Amino acid sequence: MRESMDSFAGDFSTLWTLNNRPPIQHLTWDWWWWLVMLDDDDHPMAGKQLMVLWSTKENDVVHINDVEWKPKGTPGFDEQGAIQVDGMVCAWWFDGSMMHDEIIAKVCDMIVLPSSHSSWPGQEGQGGGAVVPLTDKDCSMGMLPDRSQFWLNLNVDHEAIQSIRLTMKPWNEAMSTAREATATYLGSLGYDILRLHGTRCEGTIDGEDVNGTAYFQKVCVQAPSVPWYWGMLHFSDGSYIDWFLPHLSSTILSRDPKEWKRRDISHIAVSQGGLFHDAQRGRSERFKIVTVEKQRQENDLPRFSIQLKNGRTKIHINVRAVARAYWDFHQPTRGGIWSHLTYNEYPLEVESLMIEDEQGVRDESIYDWIRGNAEHSWGLLH
Repeated sequence: MRESMDSFAGDFSTLWTLNNRPPIQHLTWDWWWWLVMLDDDDHPMAGKQLMVLWSTKENDVVHINDVEWKPKGTPGFDEQGAIQVDGMVCAWWFDGSMMHDEIIAKVCDMIVLPSSHSSWPGQEGQGGGAVVPLTDKDCSMGMLPDRSQFWLNLNVDHEAIQSIRLTMKPWNEAMSTAREATATYLGSLGYDILRLHGTRCEGTIDGEDVNGTAYFQKVCVQAPSVPWYWGMLHFSDGSYIDWFLPHLSSTILSRDPKEWKRRDISHIAVSQGGLFHDAQRGRSERFKIVTVEKQRQENDLPRFSIQLKNGRTKIHINVRAVARAYWDFHQPTRGGIWSHLTYNEYPLEVESLMIEDEQGVRDESIYDWIRGNAEHSWGLLH
């Protein structure tokens, strides 16, 4: 794996576009999502974490936590590819010991502007662009036309944090090459996901210098959202692991954000997937055998045990959540009944790691740090 890059690689042609599938009322949901994990001398295991989401949805009304959002209709496009959407910008901040959830959840118009547009400030180019909420404070994110870096600016009125100025630059070829995953089920049902598995990150938060790593994805989902487990880890040597396990469970009937469900005792996997960018071996491996088990901590946060297997490598990870952020969605269905989804995000502390392959066994002790985040959802949004 090449260790240095001057610019992000891969196909970014869909990064600043919407409606690549014909939109479906109640189901179409688009978002841009950054997860940032920062060094923290006081809490080196989990670090500090920031999540920011810019989203738009095809729906008459959605309740998100305590905010009522009434999207104004489908996005509007001009002849050069700029898009105006009715959206939301949302974020949470984990300061290393306490979760501040949410630091912003604001309904606003947003402009999506590709760098090829004549209104782009400065030098035009292919690949760059920005998502700019039309608010009185800068809450934008984007990528320079030469693809050398992203920026993320967030100004909020919150006692825990007010000013965020971050830049994300390439880390290594495996992590910082854009990768797309897509699937179509019936007609226009399906999803399209564009990911950067890892970037370097630097900047300032409330005037203080920060450094760390980040993960990015741009997503379009056009399907009912069944419960899922997802998680990812960044390693000090530039390695990366993720896992994804959408599943059927009795929690699909849950209708509130209470942090621990009595009925959450078993699940049936709909699909299984995992990925390991192994910097030490210089290779990437995919996994189709993935299991996720969880236990309840005394503070009602989960502890996860994850196993990934393929024909060559076995990985066993034990992590515990150190905090919880959640988004509680309610929306009316076509029949007028309200559907529900609770989407949880957990900063993680790695308790143990075992990687076994044809060259031997490795554990967590060989890495200076491992940081990550896990998701768990319940309910069914449709």
